[in-house]
Amino acid sequence: MVERRVFSEGHQGKNLRYVKNEPTSAPAHTRVGFFLLEHFSLPAFTQALDTLVTANLLQANLFATHTFTLGGGEVTSDLGIVIRPDADLRTHRLEDLHLLVVCGGLRTPLRGNQELRLLLKKAAEKGIALAGLWNGAWFLGQAGLLDGYRCAIHPEHRPALAEAAKYSQVTSESYMVDRDRYTAASPNGAFYMVLEWIGQRHGAGLVDGIVDILAFEASRYRRVNPKLHIKMTPPLREVVKLMEANLEDPLDLEQLSAYVKRSRRQIERLFKDQLGTTPLRYYLELRVTEGRRLLQHSALPVVQVAVACGFVSPSHFSKCYTAYFGYPPSKEARLN
Repeated sequence: MVERRVFSEGHQGKNLRYVKNEPTSAPAHTRVGFFLLEHFSLPAFTQALDTLVTANLLQANLFATHTFTLGGGEVTSDLGIVIRPDADLRTHRLEDLHLLVVCGGLRTPLRGNQELRLLLKKAAEKGIALAGLWNGAWFLGQAGLLDGYRCAIHPEHRPALAEAAKYSQVTSESYMVDRDRYTAASPNGAFYMVLEWIGQRHGAGLVDGIVDILAFEASRYRRVNPKLHIKMTPPLREVVKLMEANLEDPLDLEQLSAYVKRSRRQIERLFKDQLGTTPLRYYLELRVTEGRRLLQHSALPVVQVAVACGFVSPSHFSKCYTAYFGYPPSKEARLN
C-alpha cells in the first residue's frame, strides 16, 4: 500500500480539486447574499460571485449564493443588463446568511432607505458579516454600521461616506477587511475582499487554488499565506524559476546553489522560511503537478509523461502520483 502524502502549501491549491480523499459527509453550505442596488456594478458583483463559484469548483458545496432586492423586483446593472433576483430581502430569513453584500455602483444614487437601513441593522445584530461593493459601503455607513471600522469605497464617493459615517476611517485602499466588515472600491478589490473572507473561513490552500485559476499573473510569485502578503524574495524566485525550467532533467541542490550563488544551507532556509517546505519536496511536487496537467491535457502515454517530468521510471512516477492523488496515473481522467 502506498503511503499517502499531502501537498505542501505551495502546491496544495493547484491540486486541491484533484486530490482523492476519503469520502466525508458534504460540508454545510456557507450562505452569501448579494443585495443589488439600482445601477450596481456588474463587474464588481461578478468578480465576487466568480470567486465563490470557483471555490465550489475546488471543494464542492462550500458556498450557496442568493441575490436580493427590496420587493424582489428586477434591477438594472450599470451595464444595462437586467437581473431578476432570487428573493425579496424583506421576507428572507436573515439568520440563514453568513455574509450579506450590498452591491452599489458609480451611478447608484446615495439615497437613504429606512427599510434597508433597518434590515442591515438587524443582520448586524444577528452576527452576520456585512460587506459593500463600490459605493455599497455608504449604505452600511449611513446605517451606522461602520462606526469604529476602517473601510473602502470608490474615490468618487469617499467624501459622501466620510460625511455619512463620521466615526469610520475611510481609506484609499481598493478593499478593506476589518473584523466583520468587508468593503471594496472596485471589481479587483471585490475579488481580493471575497478571497480574504474565504481564507479566514477555509484556509490558505483554498485561496491559492482560486488565485491559481483566476489571477495567475498577479500571483505567480506571491507568498501562499494571504494574511502575510509576503512575496518570494529574488533568490528564492530564481531557484523556483530554475526548477520550473528543468523538469525533465532535474537539477540537484548543488547545481541550484551554484546557479544562484547561494549555499545549500541558505537555499534550504529560504524554502523553509518562505514556503514551509524543503527544496527537494517542492521540486517533487512541482513535477507531480506538471505530470497531472500533462495527463489531463495531452495525449502523451504515462511513460512519456514520467520522462517529461524527470522521473527515473514509470513505476517511481506511479508511486509518487498515487501517494499524492490517491490513485495511479493510469486512472487519471484525460480531459483533452
